Amino acid sequence: MATYDDFIKLDIRVGKIIAVEDFPEARNPAYKLTIDFGEGIGQKRSSAQVVKYYEKEDLMGMLVLGVVNFPVKQIGPFMSESLTLGVPDEEHNCILITPDKKNAIVGGKLY
Repeated sequence: MATYDDFIKLDIRVGKIIAVEDFPEARNPAYKLTIDFGEGIGQKRSSAQVVKYYEKEDLMGMLVLGVVNFPVKQIGPFMSESLTLGVPDEEHNCILITPDKKNAIVGGKLY
């Protein structure tokens, strides 16, 4: 069973997507995202398999939640620096977790 101490080891922050690129080398359809996590963390890159629900234009400027303190992970030729969080639909396609208010602070920590 996880404890509160386990939970607080994760650094989950609000980020703003500032760039979206196709990721044709990915095993499953995906985008390369550049996400601004605000002052102190800065920009991080992430791969996200979200092409079923999101067009590149729709993702630009979107606020998302991401884990910013995982080690860098290589995904094909791409180095992912953060984990963009989502939940599955009934077919296991990713739906992004987003703050429900647009005035969430970029860089704000989940608590």
